[in-house]
Amino acid sequence: MILTTSVPDRSTKARAKRLLILLLLPLFVSVAIAQTEPSVPQGQMYTEAELDQMLAPVALYPDSLLSQILIAATYPLEVVEAARWSRANPQLKGEAAVRAVDDRRWDPSVKSLVAFPQILQMMDNKLEWTERLGDAFLAQQAQVMDAVQNLRQRAYAAGNLRSNGQLSVQQQDHTIVIEPASPTVVYVPYYDPTVIYGPWWWPAYPPVYWGPWPGYYVSPGFVGFSWGVGIVVGAHFFFSISDWHRHDIRVVDVRPFYYHRAPPPGQVWRHEPEHRRGVPYRDPSVRERFRPPVGSPERRREFRGFPTVPQTRAAPDHRPEIRPGTGSRAPDEHRGAPRVGGDTSRANIPTPRPNAPGARPTIPTPRTNIAGPIARPVPESRPHALEGLGRGQEVRRYSERGHASAQPRPPITNRGQVQQPSGRVTPPSGGTRVPGGGTFGGQRGGR
Repeated sequence: MILTTSVPDRSTKARAKRLLILLLLPLFVSVAIAQTEPSVPQGQMYTEAELDQMLAPVALYPDSLLSQILIAATYPLEVVEAARWSRANPQLKGEAAVRAVDDRRWDPSVKSLVAFPQILQMMDNKLEWTERLGDAFLAQQAQVMDAVQNLRQRAYAAGNLRSNGQLSVQQQDHTIVIEPASPTVVYVPYYDPTVIYGPWWWPAYPPVYWGPWPGYYVSPGFVGFSWGVGIVVGAHFFFSISDWHRHDIRVVDVRPFYYHRAPPPGQVWRHEPEHRRGVPYRDPSVRERFRPPVGSPERRREFRGFPTVPQTRAAPDHRPEIRPGTGSRAPDEHRGAPRVGGDTSRANIPTPRPNAPGARPTIPTPRTNIAGPIARPVPESRPHALEGLGRGQEVRRYSERGHASAQPRPPITNRGQVQQPSGRVTPPSGGTRVPGGGTFGGQRGGR
């Protein structure tokens, strides 16, 4: 017996090779994507790509201005209030605008930005970006400052970040410091973050972008900075400076007029939760760090199930539903019974109206009051002396009804008398029903 083996031809080998490539291609693509996609380090909110994305439009601002933008972003509600004030007072500029809001209970960083209305409007229009920037600065302050320096190094390497008549750019070791060219005039630069840093290195996370502000002209193909009118401020207008080596923000030695807390010179800036105005912290560790101390009113309210900051809201309307056009309550209302969680109050008792002819007298029904659980007696409204004049027939009917209800009811002797749900009986033949609903063998009730 002779065994023969078949040798595969070249076409079969080529098909097998193509099949193997198709099977391994998804694996290669997934590995490449995993290498380019950033991962969130443990205990951090944002990745390096997300930090570069949100810091790109402001990383090239002067250090003093950038530091107070980062501080103000941690108080987003006060930023919104300041932006509204700025829109309502467009005639005030620079230090004059800051002096006009000196009596406001805003953080000094928010007050200082009133001098730069274009920045306030940007932060108000991009409120979600402002909140994320503040949350990132509170949770990852060192990473935020490193991201700013990384962006500056890329703009410097691309040849788009140099000193000029508006900015002073100094490179110290591995740190780039940017300050206004004049200490009394601040120019807010506008630049396209998709161009000034060179080719963007995070394709899945393009930089945050907004259009030029009024008064800023950008030509097509523009690369670099665009400048508006300089903002005139005092020589010691800013109270903070970025300490790039220690990764924090420090208070400068000279305190400006709008900074009333007088911290020691060189003190590290500290976040003040009272200026947060109840805006929740997204990061759990930051939330726990700035949680009110034990025994404080906010902590007691939180323990009792109330929100940390009470919201001013209108009291809910607990009045019964009124039928349209009738003035009567809905059929499911129980007359005379106060609702759960309320009490009777004189202010909530409806004003009695004269009874219409042929109608039963109106009995005031107590309504609920959310002021407290204590029930207070309500004085009964008495009619005036001449109220029943001209209604003698109606008064007589009610008098007969009262006499009839005062008489004892006779026992039921006839099986034809059927007990009614209300406790009344049907009159036997020959009986007479009185207005009160009782029967007395055909006699008029009580007479």
